[in-house]
Amino acid sequence: MTDLAKRNLVAQWAFDTRPVLLRFHLWLEDVEIERAQPEPVSSRSFTPRGIHRCLAMTSAVTALGTRLFGGFGEGAGKDKAAYNQVKKSADAISAYVMSEGLWHLTRTLPENHAIMVSLGEGLMPKAGETPEMGANPLLGFGRVYARPEVARLVDRRVRRLLNEPGHTFEKFYGWLQERGITLWGAAVDTLENTSRFAEGKPTGPMAVFHLFDSPLTVAKPYESYMGCLTVPRRVTQAAEEAAVLLDYRTERRKVLECVEKAYPGVRREHVHVWTLRGKSRVARLGKLWEEWKGLGVHLVEDGWKAPSGIEVFTDSGTYAPTFLVGSWKDAAGATHVFLCDGYAATAEAMQAASLSEVLDVDASMALFSPTFDQPCDVEARLMHLDPAAPDFARRVQELLGGREVEAGRVQGYAEAIADARASHMPVGRRVLRADDFLPEKAWRTLACTGYMCDDPYSGAPGVTKVSDGVYKVATQLATQQVKSRITFTFRLMESLEQARHVFSPLLVRFLSGVDHTRRAVKISDSGRIRNELQTMLSQALEHEGEKVRVHFDRIDEKVMPREKQLAIRRVLEWYKENHPVWFGWLELE
Repeated sequence: MTDLAKRNLVAQWAFDTRPVLLRFHLWLEDVEIERAQPEPVSSRSFTPRGIHRCLAMTSAVTALGTRLFGGFGEGAGKDKAAYNQVKKSADAISAYVMSEGLWHLTRTLPENHAIMVSLGEGLMPKAGETPEMGANPLLGFGRVYARPEVARLVDRRVRRLLNEPGHTFEKFYGWLQERGITLWGAAVDTLENTSRFAEGKPTGPMAVFHLFDSPLTVAKPYESYMGCLTVPRRVTQAAEEAAVLLDYRTERRKVLECVEKAYPGVRREHVHVWTLRGKSRVARLGKLWEEWKGLGVHLVEDGWKAPSGIEVFTDSGTYAPTFLVGSWKDAAGATHVFLCDGYAATAEAMQAASLSEVLDVDASMALFSPTFDQPCDVEARLMHLDPAAPDFARRVQELLGGREVEAGRVQGYAEAIADARASHMPVGRRVLRADDFLPEKAWRTLACTGYMCDDPYSGAPGVTKVSDGVYKVATQLATQQVKSRITFTFRLMESLEQARHVFSPLLVRFLSGVDHTRRAVKISDSGRIRNELQTMLSQALEHEGEKVRVHFDRIDEKVMPREKQLAIRRVLEWYKENHPVWFGWLELE
């Protein structure tokens, strides 16, 4: 590329992404693009070029801001309470930066378009975690980003979907179509691998944003666990030719036979199966591990080097390994095959499964309960039961090995199934695919990933410091069998300490010592604080029309310490007293 062509490329990207660059006070110094195919992502994306470039920029800026100001490594060696607060602080920064990026980029959406978050990561504690480790700051269901008039219109309808009995997803989606509103749905994990981020691990943390060309068929906030099996599409084709039904519930012996049909001569020790590992997962995955080991395949362990040359990890991170699913040849010419098995949280599972429209893979899922303390095959069958059936308790008992089951536990499974149905999850199907979460048979997705640290599966580097105030950030865009890695070089336009304020939520700034009474107040503070309350304290909010009531008694002190709760309350009381018009929407309990 000539010097003039490079300058034109950088100038065009700077122009297309100016809403995000200006919001975060960044100067774009360079853009490097590596394509996996000749054509650009814009040739197949359903979004206008400026929008998908802004989404790539938002993912990159989220990665940069979180890595610089999210407390990377500050949880190492801390006790559980301190470690948990580091994780929540990192989640708060990442969710805020992505939300701000989305807010500013959607000012340029077509007039009848909006983006709504349909699935978000962070509502619940994960494997081996205690209850207070859930309820993390996140972008969750119902968050709408669009031009103001469209956003208000859609937001009112979302409230009806959430609160009005009988207002189904079908009615909601039909209303959108009647009015000619195009609503794109999103599945979001603003900080994947939060634990590794808090511990300062060199690989894993990333920002993941999947945009779909319609809303997902989810009717309220939902997060649970889902079984996931992702294999190369070539394996599924071999199964079809052999008249074998291959999906998550297929015996792994048959799955391996299909792998061997698809890749004749492949040695079993060269079939690499990635699953989550660790002592806390023995009850859930131990049976699956033994099944694969008994077949003689390689069950991927921590430290195994991917083709990128970077060591993988198996303590978390079920999304990124999907990008390695497929085959390659080693230096000796031997064929290797990589596939993913096990489970993930709902948003991660849907994101990974939707890559079946992006990569040459096939993914299937099974719905599990939120408690998920049984082996995968048992969990899948439990969620297929009918709570209204007179023999429900007996069938639960049979699935749990015939031993007596407490009535409270039986009720817990009944409530889990009822909650999944109320959320419009596709309950009762043998397995689930990404198609089951979308209202149309033909659908498209745009996957955006910003890398905070090195990624073993794609080989993408993490945030790299070039010089004082100058950083390189890699991000990936993928859609419809095309993908590109874009590496941005940013220069901070303020000092690092000033930039910290640019990337931090207002409430976080006030908690860190900034005096809100001496700071110049803008009308935009009202919207920003409302947005931050939704991100950080969603479990404490009650929506009544245009008003939002904050119930501080709903916040567990282990989730947010009492002194922080009191500090936030004082800030909100001051804003409401001194700027009653701008904060007329706010009520405190």
